[in-house]
Amino acid sequence: MDSQPGLSLGLSATLSSPAAPLSDTTSVPWRLFNERHPKKEEQQEEEKEDEDGGETINFMDQRVKRKIEGHQQQPCFPSKRVAVDSSVGWWNQPLGVADPEIFDIMQKEKRRQFKGIELIASENFVCRAVMEALGSHLSNKYSEGMPGAKYYTGNQYIDEIEFLCCQRALLAFDLHPNNWGVNVQPYSCTSANFAVYTGILHPGDRIMGLDSPSGGHLSHGYYTLGGKKVSAASIFFETLPYKVNPQSGYIDYDKLEEKAMDFRPKILICGGSSYPREWDYARFRQAADKCGAVLMCDMAHISGLVAAKEVASPFDYCDIVTSTTHKSLRGPRGGIIFYRRGIKLRKQGFVHNHGDDSNYDFEEKINFALYPSLQGGPHNNHIAALAIALKQVATPEYKAYMQQVKRNAQALASALLRRNFKLVTDGTDNHLLLWDLTALGLIDRNYEKVCEACHITLNKCAIYGSISPGGVRIGTPAMTSRGCLEEDFETIADFLLRAAQITSIVQREHGKSCKDFLKGLQNNKDISELRNRVETFSSQFAMPGFDI
Repeated sequence: MDSQPGLSLGLSATLSSPAAPLSDTTSVPWRLFNERHPKKEEQQEEEKEDEDGGETINFMDQRVKRKIEGHQQQPCFPSKRVAVDSSVGWWNQPLGVADPEIFDIMQKEKRRQFKGIELIASENFVCRAVMEALGSHLSNKYSEGMPGAKYYTGNQYIDEIEFLCCQRALLAFDLHPNNWGVNVQPYSCTSANFAVYTGILHPGDRIMGLDSPSGGHLSHGYYTLGGKKVSAASIFFETLPYKVNPQSGYIDYDKLEEKAMDFRPKILICGGSSYPREWDYARFRQAADKCGAVLMCDMAHISGLVAAKEVASPFDYCDIVTSTTHKSLRGPRGGIIFYRRGIKLRKQGFVHNHGDDSNYDFEEKINFALYPSLQGGPHNNHIAALAIALKQVATPEYKAYMQQVKRNAQALASALLRRNFKLVTDGTDNHLLLWDLTALGLIDRNYEKVCEACHITLNKCAIYGSISPGGVRIGTPAMTSRGCLEEDFETIADFLLRAAQITSIVQREHGKSCKDFLKGLQNNKDISELRNRVETFSSQFAMPGFDI
């Protein structure tokens, strides 16, 4: 909780004793620890304490003298500024001096990012300006509430930043402010999704989204085979998934509509975390209208492609659209919510019938659900960083970047298919692809571990129709941000093939169980050789955001 109003921990703060007149207020100077002679300073303090009959306390590495006179306590904050040596103060030390241990670990992570090949589809590399905003003084300000109506004072410039961020968000996706509103405060897309549910639904109401093993996201609802409720969406609401066709890997829209008519969800969700093909938003709209559902899209993975108009836009058909702000959007880690506003659309084949009103009522419900219902103060450094990223999103350079992301994904898919590997849906329409490892007899977690040992990061994922999870998800945004082109992803395909060969050998010689397999990776010369090749390849590309 917040400290009491007017109470400050700054060195220049003053606090008068409530029992004494202002003119009689006394104070005791701060005594800072002498870092070079702490024992000598302590002895001096103890001698002074004995002389004055007072009490000495430690507070934030500062020694404060306090007198006790009956039940009245003299103030423990000084009325005058104290000169301090900024070269030794904790408030002005660089990270390497303030915390060498954390600094060293961060340097290791920096080198890992530079030397490795990043293929996790949900990761990307932000620019230097975004990093500067994230590590700025904006972290200091508390600003609960919507812009223009903050709970605390001193938010005039924070509001300017948030208003500008909202304007840029609408501009980035070519949305008119009369028809769409936006909230940029969610801490993540999962938070954004739950704010939508909280604002629109009652506990126990029904949600329908793509099944997680089919490529959906946990925040849309998920139960294990044993019936355990994994997602908060399933804990507080009733969720039922639709699925992809187990033979083709594409969404089965006919069964989706049939199931929606039986289940009657109040929210129908399109979007997922590992679906490599286009979404037919018109078919979703048709199903939503038939069952009376609000149509929501979680475009977390493809938001950058949507902004660049490289995939179909959910804004043409959906009522609410959520997204992360990193991934393909290449901004800071956080979430965002778009919602329709104004008069409901009424045209042939596209009718909104949510409630009796002719106007949308999402704005107030969603904003109130986010704050004060679910979140406190927004992360102002994130909002500023997002505004920076959204400004870039609206440029021709960003569109060219997203076009390259798609070309790279298709080049990698073609390279793997030429090597007779099996991909879900036999390709991709966006930034990611799903590689089915079951035909090779490889365990997905074992392949993931081999790649990690060789400084290639990707992630295992479910492949619908297989007995076990069975595959890996591979994305191209991060390495495209580093400057990789189609021919570079041909080289990456060779690395992935070699990693598969190593995985097969280790499984055959040491076993498939996790314990036995990991033993086979120790001091493995094949892994060392591939890791050296990967590091040589990756080190030739610049790293956005920082020098190394």
